[in-house]
Amino acid sequence: MKEGIMIMKNQPQRTCMGCNTKKDKKDLIRIVKNKENQISIDKTGKQQGRGAYLCDDIQCLEKVIKSKRLEKIFDKKISEEIYENLRGVILD
Repeated sequence: MKEGIMIMKNQPQRTCMGCNTKKDKKDLIRIVKNKENQISIDKTGKQQGRGAYLCDDIQCLEKVIKSKRLEKIFDKKISEEIYENLRGVILD
């Protein structure tokens, strides 16, 4: 190994649904739809199912709500409860 060279593992990149900015997966909030068609916030980033990502920013969340982008991605009506839970996660 050569002196002074650090080998860094590449972080997986994902795109925020609100601002369309690519960021490291670990810096985004993952929302997942599982096989039972249930939508939840995936704090671990490892739950099974279709994932969508969102910045930890209330403006991005408001854009997603206004444009119904999450509903289009998951092809399912999103309950107000899920949006409230997301607001809670972001505003913490």
